[in-house]
Amino acid sequence: MSETIGIIGPGRLGLSLGSALAQAGAVDSLVYFGRAMEPPPHPLFDGSVPATYSTGYGPVPAGVRLLVLAVPDDAVHEVANEVAGAGPAPGGCVALHLSGALSTDVLAPLSGAGYAVGSMHPLQTVADPWSGADRLRGCAYALAGDPAALRAAFSVVSSLDGRPLVIPPALRPLYHSAAVFASNYVVAAAAVLARTLAEAGVAEDEAIAAVVPLMRGTMDNVQQLGLGAALTGPVARGDVDTVRLHLSRLSSRERHLYSALGLETVNLARAAGLDPERAEELEELLADR
Repeated sequence: MSETIGIIGPGRLGLSLGSALAQAGAVDSLVYFGRAMEPPPHPLFDGSVPATYSTGYGPVPAGVRLLVLAVPDDAVHEVANEVAGAGPAPGGCVALHLSGALSTDVLAPLSGAGYAVGSMHPLQTVADPWSGADRLRGCAYALAGDPAALRAAFSVVSSLDGRPLVIPPALRPLYHSAAVFASNYVVAAAAVLARTLAEAGVAEDEAIAAVVPLMRGTMDNVQQLGLGAALTGPVARGDVDTVRLHLSRLSSRERHLYSALGLETVNLARAAGLDPERAEELEELLADR
């Protein structure tokens, strides 16, 4: 894959995707479109990569064969309308949005303007436009769309050594909720553990530094051993007394979260061979909270 790609939205994800494609040698040139009068400060615009910036969302130049809408979910339909209103699609051009939850229906205006439409959501967290390209190489991407759009999306994913996942539009909310568990709720769990360690006298920066290796090691175990074998701790051991001790010291807010996740952990431990009587004791203990 080597062509001109247009990216609407020079934000964290749009800049990271363009950088990843440029580093992979997968584009001849990049054309960014944004609301601001000037491009944001970023290496893509320092002259080392053939990237240009235009104010406004159209018309799309004739040489663009792929147009990526890297904008927030609530702006996708509005931007699609604006691009469609600026003129017909360049010949053979595909338009992809990067939303995980939205179907391709939001791109209906672009379909009417002659674009093949689809979606390509990276199953990865991109918090920094300067380093995000590294995260986009090798990750999974959820794909959907017209046949031509799917071919273009597969080509992009292949150029980034990614893992394509074809998710039917009706099931994308389930897919995206799974992504929330994998990313956003992990951060929320980190916030809970930092707050709990603060009650134990550990400063937040020290708490995060202490537990990140534990969290990273846990995910390494999941990847290498599978879910059941990666599970450790008092629930996996059937240690009812330790779980009871935890519950007795946690605040009401943390106790509720601990119990909800504990019940899910019991299910996983039971499937991994936890003694049925111990599993039942744990379920009764956790359900009472």
